[in-house]
Amino acid sequence: MPKIDIAAVPKRQGAGYPPPFDAAHADRIRQRLGDAGGLDDFGVNLMRLPPGNWSSQRHWHSHEDECVYVLAGELVLVEDGGETVLRTGDFAAFPKATGNGHHLINRSDTVAVYLEVGSRHPEDLTTCSDIDMMSANADGRFVHKDGTPYPGE
Repeated sequence: MPKIDIAAVPKRQGAGYPPPFDAAHADRIRQRLGDAGGLDDFGVNLMRLPPGNWSSQRHWHSHEDECVYVLAGELVLVEDGGETVLRTGDFAAFPKATGNGHHLINRSDTVAVYLEVGSRHPEDLTTCSDIDMMSANADGRFVHKDGTPYPGE
């Protein structure tokens, strides 16, 4: 298994949501380790979430299992049932098709670091719980829940 030079993996800032939904994620940093290793069936991302930032809009997946493992810091997991604090060494799993929207918020005063792992099911549809937005793996575009595109998409 080839070792990945993590320092050489490109860093992507922000989350790519259309305005104004991009603001809460503006300083989030993602490194796509799975892509760097040539993985096709699932993705592995090294995430850095500065204080005050969200991991994503609160969402759930139709065909894709997802999980996170906290490497450093403290995060608040927000789900339909409430909030749970995640600290270094904690793991959370999000089975596909539950309809239970989730995201992480960094309410601490230090950068949190975590691994994000998800299957890359081609038929997956990501549905945002709190806003009128969804996205399909097939094209990656963000659209309203009725299918109309956001401006610029």
